[in-house]
Amino acid sequence: MKKLKTLPRPTLCALSCFSAVLVAAVLICAGQAQSKEITDMFGRVFSIAEKPSKIYSPSPPLTHLLYVIDPSMLAGLTSPVRGHEKPYLKKEVLSLPVLGGWYGQGNTPNIEMVLKVNPELIILAKFDTVFHSRTNEAIMKILPSPVVSVNLATLCDYPAAITYLGQLLGREERAGKLAAYARKTLTDMEAFTKDISADKMVSVYYAEGADGLHTDCDTSVHAQLIPLAGGRNVHSCASPSAYGMEKISMEQLLMYDPDVILAFEHSFYRRIFNDSRWQRLRAVQNKRVYLIPNQPFNWFDRPPSFMRLLGVKWVAGCLYPQHCPVDMVKETRHFFKLFFDVELTVEEAKNILGGRSKKKGIR
Repeated sequence: MKKLKTLPRPTLCALSCFSAVLVAAVLICAGQAQSKEITDMFGRVFSIAEKPSKIYSPSPPLTHLLYVIDPSMLAGLTSPVRGHEKPYLKKEVLSLPVLGGWYGQGNTPNIEMVLKVNPELIILAKFDTVFHSRTNEAIMKILPSPVVSVNLATLCDYPAAITYLGQLLGREERAGKLAAYARKTLTDMEAFTKDISADKMVSVYYAEGADGLHTDCDTSVHAQLIPLAGGRNVHSCASPSAYGMEKISMEQLLMYDPDVILAFEHSFYRRIFNDSRWQRLRAVQNKRVYLIPNQPFNWFDRPPSFMRLLGVKWVAGCLYPQHCPVDMVKETRHFFKLFFDVELTVEEAKNILGGRSKKKGIR
């Protein structure tokens, strides 16, 4: 990526992004190549395989991350596989039991099903405060499997989290490749954005919901890609909840009058250019409204997963097309091959970037 020439600002990812991941597990060499001991987050000591083959996570972002490290080790899914995800996922994953998880509003795991599956290891993601509640800890304590956690509070935590998971799960080589991509992405984005002064930042509105009038605060985990890509989230506030999606009025949005709108819902994106209310916004007038790609998982949010490593480059290109000349077709093909072992054609990559998917079949 090229630097903006005219555009001093502190880097967005602190050095701690690449420090040791915050985990509750302590690995202890067991002396045998086939097993090792861990102390889980409740102080319980377990012996697990060097390369566990049955892992469960009640967090969608972490389940997705475990999938790209090694799909064969998943004991079950957090949520059902959706139609637009199927063409990019391995066939064997589609038959896995749906175990549920703690995410969104009111979702909980099927404890009975988790007990039946009896995973070798349960891994929590510590980016969501729901995982820290006493109630959930009490529930987790009834499970016989060891429970460990990794920090996924920000995208900057991913290199360390991936590296740790590779060591914990005996997939160091594979995890090393993914962590290297994550580290380079964050380094490149910091280099690109560090000289963008506040007065040069592109203002951005993140439009959620069918009406586009739900959004997330600039401090929210759900909108992290905006500052990481050098933008300014117009909705500046403290998030009232981890879930987000705060409702705003059209009058408030007209006062914001952002340079760019990032749209989550395809149905909303289809209508925005023909809606007289939205036509009053300069982003609409200047055709700077972009539908966030969602193949196989959303590149921006919900869930805020590793896909944001590709999404942040896409956002930067939307905000600063003249200064961030990333070949997104080439980058998308490279990313899908590395993370999903999927060979996209140029046309398929273009369709994904355009909010469409014409890839046929399930591998």
